[in-house]
Amino acid sequence: MVQFRAMRIPIETFRLPNGLFVTLSEDHTAPIVAVNLWYHVGSANEPPGRTGFAHLFEHMLFQGSADVAANEHFELVARAGGTLNGSTWLERTNYFETVPSNQLELALWLEANRMGTLLSAMTQQKLDNQRDVVMNERRWSMDNQPYGSWMEKLPALVFPPQHPFHHSLMGSMEDLAAASLDDVSQFFSTYYTPDNAVLSIAGDFEPGEARRMIERHFGGIPRGKGKPPLPDMSLPPVFGQWKREVVPDDVMLPRLFMAFRTPVFGSEEYYAASVTGAVLGLRNASRLRRRLVRERQVAADASAFTYDLAKGSDLLVIDVTGRPGIGAEQLEQEVAHEIDTVVRDGLDASEVERAVAVIQTAFVSGMQEAGDRADRLSMFATYLGRPEAINEEVDRYKAVTTERVNAFVRERLDENNRASLLYVPRENAPAELASAGAATEAE
Repeated sequence: MVQFRAMRIPIETFRLPNGLFVTLSEDHTAPIVAVNLWYHVGSANEPPGRTGFAHLFEHMLFQGSADVAANEHFELVARAGGTLNGSTWLERTNYFETVPSNQLELALWLEANRMGTLLSAMTQQKLDNQRDVVMNERRWSMDNQPYGSWMEKLPALVFPPQHPFHHSLMGSMEDLAAASLDDVSQFFSTYYTPDNAVLSIAGDFEPGEARRMIERHFGGIPRGKGKPPLPDMSLPPVFGQWKREVVPDDVMLPRLFMAFRTPVFGSEEYYAASVTGAVLGLRNASRLRRRLVRERQVAADASAFTYDLAKGSDLLVIDVTGRPGIGAEQLEQEVAHEIDTVVRDGLDASEVERAVAVIQTAFVSGMQEAGDRADRLSMFATYLGRPEAINEEVDRYKAVTTERVNAFVRERLDENNRASLLYVPRENAPAELASAGAATEAE
């Protein structure tokens, strides 16, 4: 088994009086620096009737603030030679820039300006414009995309109706259409505050100078007035039955998403779940690709991944697309047969060792990139309150044994903890989708 030396990423942390938690990781390997800001708000924080707000704000925060015009954030970072973006998930929203080292203050000023003064520049016109953008994104990526509804239908299948993870990350068209300027202003003032944020900087910078910049630009932003607590997120360890939903769609190939309820991110048994997912569906040597794609040739592609949820329950998801000529029912049976075999016979030590090595290699490689390092620091700080946990990841994966993985498999992959979301070709699917199906097969 590949042995990795313990990795020690330098970490310095402090908290401003207004509650902003800051993590610094100095690395002069390359003359770039990454700024990563996580707000501890995601779709789970959206109340009934207000779904889609977290994702809407991912867009709204690029629409200008007191000293920055709409879309000028993009222009200033690009002009400085940097890159930027944002993303939304069930438990967090993040914004990030990677810039040349001498442009660190620009990135910090831009993030602080919109944290502190976005509301003063928010207008009905901007809201209407970005609402239309988000609605079109939903139409394009979900409603009119083959298999696109899976990110909405799978959480609805596996989480109870009243659970904060149940509803769509993208939000409903009705809720987005009903959003008022007062609604979004209240959402921003509740969640986009320094005491609900983690700021991480990684790369080529001087910590003392960075701290002075952070204090100068973020220090005057008042802390929030508190956010409403989430309801009870706890769930039983298993579904208690095999849940199943069949979705007729305009597709040429069947596709199965099979989900299992698993321990939350950061817990001891999360790592056994993560390794199991890698054994089953990470890269070409994984079991599902070997067995279903190459040997039995019933699948065009197969993968597995965890949602990395830190509250209530995480999910391990298997994603398998059938080959032409393979029916949806056969595809589901083939996947279930593979999982049944794993539950009955267990996984081999060689498979577990390979999976651990692949995960460790990917993690160590990623930590050489300033952007990835800053993002992981924000993740551990936000979810676990311990950015230093980044230095424990290699050892935590190394401690995962074949016995632990097989214990997890027996407890969590059996029929009482499966949820199948099965896409089946709708009769008379549009002819243009035939080429998409052929392309999937060719890949």
